[in-house]
Amino acid sequence: MLAVNVRGVVVARIVPIGTLGAAAVQRYLEVRRQLLIAPAPPLFLGRNGTRLSDRTVRELVYRRCKAVGAKVRVGPHGIRHSFATHLLLRGCDLRSIQEMLGHASLSSTQRYTKLDLGWLAAEYYRAHPRT
Repeated sequence: MLAVNVRGVVVARIVPIGTLGAAAVQRYLEVRRQLLIAPAPPLFLGRNGTRLSDRTVRELVYRRCKAVGAKVRVGPHGIRHSFATHLLLRGCDLRSIQEMLGHASLSSTQRYTKLDLGWLAAEYYRAHPRT
């Protein structure tokens, strides 16, 4: 479970990560604890020990994607789209994706994944052949 500050409101999100990701976060938290006098609520902090701004995160993502050879400019929003689409393509149900992304409406999640509705209907009928 991860607490995220969304427009001034702290919202809990369940974020699935693998073993390597969990280990990396654990190592980061150990280093962060050594640098801080008191624990801070944000998970990721900037150089001065304060919360990272959305602009800083966006620039970090742009630079990292460019460094690994991305041919197009990829930002956090694009990664979020890709995450949702990959989950759906690998069998995750739309409701679970909706919850992870924090969408109020299932139709928002459907649009967000940018999938062909014909494909989505075929997958639905494949998974639920009696409907």
